[in-house]
Amino acid sequence: MTAVDPALVLAASTEITSAALAGDDPDAVLPLVVRRAAELAEADLGLAMATGDDGTLTVEASSGDVDPVGIVLSHRSSAARAARTGVAVVADDFTTDPRTAPFVPQSLRGYGPFAVAPFGTRERRIGALAVYRRKGAPPFSPDTVEVLTAFAAQAGLAVVLAEGSTARQRIAVYQERERIARDLHDVIIQRLYATGVQLELLNRRLKLDGREAKRLADCVDQLDQTMAEVRATVRALRSADPGRPADADLRASVLAEARTAGDLLGFEPEVRVDGDLADVPADLADHARAALREALSNVVRHSGAGRVEIAVTRDPARLELRVADDGCGIPRGVGRRGLRHLEERALAAGGGCEVTSSPRTGTTITWHVPLG
Repeated sequence: MTAVDPALVLAASTEITSAALAGDDPDAVLPLVVRRAAELAEADLGLAMATGDDGTLTVEASSGDVDPVGIVLSHRSSAARAARTGVAVVADDFTTDPRTAPFVPQSLRGYGPFAVAPFGTRERRIGALAVYRRKGAPPFSPDTVEVLTAFAAQAGLAVVLAEGSTARQRIAVYQERERIARDLHDVIIQRLYATGVQLELLNRRLKLDGREAKRLADCVDQLDQTMAEVRATVRALRSADPGRPADADLRASVLAEARTAGDLLGFEPEVRVDGDLADVPADLADHARAALREALSNVVRHSGAGRVEIAVTRDPARLELRVADDGCGIPRGVGRRGLRHLEERALAAGGGCEVTSSPRTGTTITWHVPLG
């Protein structure tokens, strides 16, 4: 086999980095990574595998004449070992090599020469990038393996960039939806309500009857219907999952918000729910959803936390939301506009919001409103 042309490596790395910086979703970048890795290694098959919490690897993208996407490899496999240790593994025939043979999936038994390199960065280990040739083909040379290892590191950095770009876009959408919902709720609905009240007062003063009275009553009814539609829009905007019905119960919303925050943080917040949230009044549930989103947004943007706890407690008299993190506390110079919104929402519903924060203990936000 001829040596890999450095110009081809540079071109492939540049293409992948450009896709990442353009804001492409990481799931769309991965197939491109695998395709270019197989081409550079002159391989018949390329696979990109992601590491799970239990150390197993799941095939996320492939390039070749078989499609093993979804296959899970043991945490004892060579690919998992490469992902874990950061050291490439090479075999002349991975179906007979004692290091690899016990873990060969049935769909890959037609391949022999094998090489796998760690995929990702030191701080963000995504998984492994593997290439295969058909049985009887020449094994991968040391130079090719070196190129594969370097390419996997560069491509891994590009995918991490794509993840970061996607996260930033999601935060921006997250904040914009909340801003629109707040404007609709705090400005538009209040104006519509005030207009309806003025029309009713005008009706009483003028003492209209017959057709004119009915026309004015119809206008008030239309205002009421419009306010109901705006409230439904607000609930939809404040749902973490746009596909979820607007009247989804508060428990489902809490779990959805936690999943969204987990995507942005890189780990899942711990969630505890005590009490039945299904019949929490809609207006209080809307306030609680918005308060949770604001609190988690602060954690994502400022805390640098490694652990986040979400606790929602409902008893007959009170609904309480607590978000605690072990981060750096609220940094000096960071605006407290989001925290003021939390307090305003609680006060508007007759409740309160307390914030404790320090660099040593992190930040805890306790938001509560009365029920009944």
